[in-house]
Formats: sequence, C-alpha cells, structure tokens
Amino acid sequence: MSFKIKKAAVLGAGVMGAGIAAHLTNAGIECYLLDIIPFELTEDDKKKGLTEKSPAWRNRFAANGLAGATKSKPASFFSKKNASMVKVGNFEDNLDWLADVDWVCEVVVENLKIKQELFAKVEKVVKPTCIVSTNTSGIPIKDISAKFSPALKKRFLGTHFFNPPRYMKLMEIIPGEETDKEIVDFMVKFSEEVLGKGVVICKDKPNFVGNRIGVFDLSDCIKLMVEKKLKVDEVDAIVGKALGHPGTAVFGEVGLGGEVRTITQALRRVREAAQMGFTRCILQAGNRGIESEMKGVPPLEIVPVSTVSAALDCALPT
Repeated sequence: MSFKIKKAAVLGAGVMGAGIAAHLTNAGIECYLLDIIPFELTEDDKKKGLTEKSPAWRNRFAANGLAGATKSKPASFFSKKNASMVKVGNFEDNLDWLADVDWVCEVVVENLKIKQELFAKVEKVVKPTCIVSTNTSGIPIKDISAKFSPALKKRFLGTHFFNPPRYMKLMEIIPGEETDKEIVDFMVKFSEEVLGKGVVICKDKPNFVGNRIGVFDLSDCIKLMVEKKLKVDEVDAIVGKALGHPGTAVFGEVGLGGEVRTITQALRRVREAAQMGFTRCILQAGNRGIESEMKGVPPLEIVPVSTVSAALDCALPT
C-alpha cells in the first residue's frame, strides 16, 4: 500500500502538541489542532458575553496553544503565516474532522486511562488507511493499544518528538507488536525526509531510549548532589550552560512540562526492567508538581547508579 501524509491532526495543544503542529506546517502539511474544552466559564468570560456554546470558549485551549506557538522563542514556525494552516477545535465538537486526515498524532497528558479513552473515540472516526500514533515519552505502546481493534493495532505506533520539535533532531519511532512493517518503514522515511528528523527505532519498553539516558543523567546528578551536599542552585549552575547544556540544567528540566511525569514513570517502572540507578530525592528539590506526581512513591531512597548501557539493554533493537 502507498501512504501519503497531506493532512494531519494533533490531539493535545500544549507546548509539545502545538510545536508539533507548527512543524508539520513547516513541511507543508495542513493540520488540525484539538484539545479539551475549558472546565467552566470565568467571570471574565461572562463579561465578554461568552457562553458554554461559544466556539471562542470551547476552543480556547487549542487556540491558546496555537497562539503560544506563534510567539515562541526560538520560533516554532518557519513563518508566522504558516499558522493559517492550523485549524483549532476541541475533542467534543470536532473529532469528526479526523475522518479526512492521513495521520493522527496524540499528544495529551501522560495518563494511560485518558489516552485509551481518547483513542476509543478516534478509532470510530478515522479512515481505514489513517496512520495513528502517540507522542508518549514512555508509556508502553502495548498498554495504550491494549483495547484497539486488530486493524488499528496494525496502523498504530509511537512517534516521540523532543521539545522543541522544530529544532530537536531526534525522533523515536516505537512499533507495537502488531504494527505493520510497511507503516514503520513509511514513518521512518517520512520523518527523515519530510520532517528532517534523525530516527531511532526503539523497542516497546518503558521510557524508550532518550528518556532512559536523560533520566539516568538527571538521577546521577542528583545522587552526586546528595553525596557532595550541594544545593539545587549550585547543581544547576555547574551542570547548566557552563557545560554547554540548556539553562534548564537539572532541576529546571525536572520541573518542565511533562518531565515530572516522565521521571516518575521511570522511577516506578524502568528500574526493574533495566536495573537503572535512580534517586528519589527529587522530592526534596521543591519543584512545582513533583509532590503531587510522586504520591505512592517512597519519599527518599538513593539507589546505586548502574551504567547507561544497562539502561539501554532492553530499549534498543538488537
């Protein structure tokens, strides 16, 4: 079968989702960008005359995501004119738009139940030739697709972008056990030749490859921080721009977007799979969101750091 991607849909309009949509337009691909509707009308909404039926209110999260992408630094779009190639909507009113797309890329919160519920709705709408993928940074593909029909499992895989999507070269492609090889081969070629990515094909193991290395690196830094009795700001000053790393360094990265969830998923699952060394003392770092994400995880435990190769043993194909 011959595949072409001329129109796509990105589900989830956060920083990553909006950035992916922007980069798709950079490649000449029209895109729908959908998200949930707001939870309730604010007083400011009411003063503006908005109601729960107003498209401006119902599409707010997606519209805000697109607006953020147009203002991002470094720029997400080649040209701000490309933003006109993105049409915003919401999951309740506009999932029927997916009927004419060639690729659906899910980029919602890293929560298995939420992803499964959304895909159950998507499966009812997409055409039989539509490629469907998840941008999860670590939830196994087999878990997300557990309730899919056999037909959709053949067209489903992981397509993990890194942030910001326009600039980060790496793209992880994670086939499921039943993903058609033809789909995998096409997405590798499309990602490399159309999106300009450097593709790594990963085994379907928790946190794949990039985040196994990344979390290993972060946890090693935190382990050394505890041993040397350093402060958070001291570690970030040493490991940040001074070493050619981003200004987010260690703890800025931990507190950035979905990284808290990525790290806690690794803490809960990857150590057993790859015998990685993690430190759970990130709870002591005071980063926003960590405490709520770490419920049920022992508050402080330092595990001896193993090796990067151990982290990758079950993530890269042999």
